Amino acid sequence: MTAQPTDAAPPDEAALPGERIRDAERTKADILTVATREFADRGYAGARINEIADKTSTTKRMIYYYFGGKEQLYIAVLEQAYSRIRSLEQQLDVEHLDPVEAIRELAGLTFDHHESHPDFIRLVSIENIHRAEHIARSEVLSGLANPALDVLEAILRRGWAAGVFREDVDALDVHQVISGFCVFRTANRHTFGAIFGRDMLDPARREHQRRLLGDLVVAYLTAR
Repeated sequence: MTAQPTDAAPPDEAALPGERIRDAERTKADILTVATREFADRGYAGARINEIADKTSTTKRMIYYYFGGKEQLYIAVLEQAYSRIRSLEQQLDVEHLDPVEAIRELAGLTFDHHESHPDFIRLVSIENIHRAEHIARSEVLSGLANPALDVLEAILRRGWAAGVFREDVDALDVHQVISGFCVFRTANRHTFGAIFGRDMLDPARREHQRRLLGDLVVAYLTAR
């Protein structure tokens, strides 16, 4: 039977009134960091709460206290992973750039993030195996659809107003193209390398790949 969280502080923290909030945040952050690696490496079914607890400065009981159970912890991991890329997108300062350069900046940001966060790509792949059933249960993730497109929509509108972007395309189309390129590059790295003998994450080809993505998106948006 899965333990349920309670309103009472866990015994481990009962003697720390002054530091309780800070300690709780540090503990939760530590749990999420380790859980991200475990779920990314072993999948939802293969990850074990006991192993996550062993690799953190906490206990299985504390994990249940903070997150409620394995599924809730997994959803929290997904929420954190998706929220990070959405936050980066919203912080992107492209107002001073023309629409073409702005779209290149956004594509480059996604390229950089996905390359440096392979755990995120594995989590996305795992959640697709589960038909997004856990994402569907998260109010946080269901609210991230608009932020994912807001910056892109603003760039497209500027491009339309300037007459440089085609108008038979929407923000979700462009998001799909950028995401597809960046996810494929990491998710299929090993199979692609085994078949074609090219490592898509080879540092020597990185700038070429990054520029290729920008060129593809811009060429499509500016095609007549």
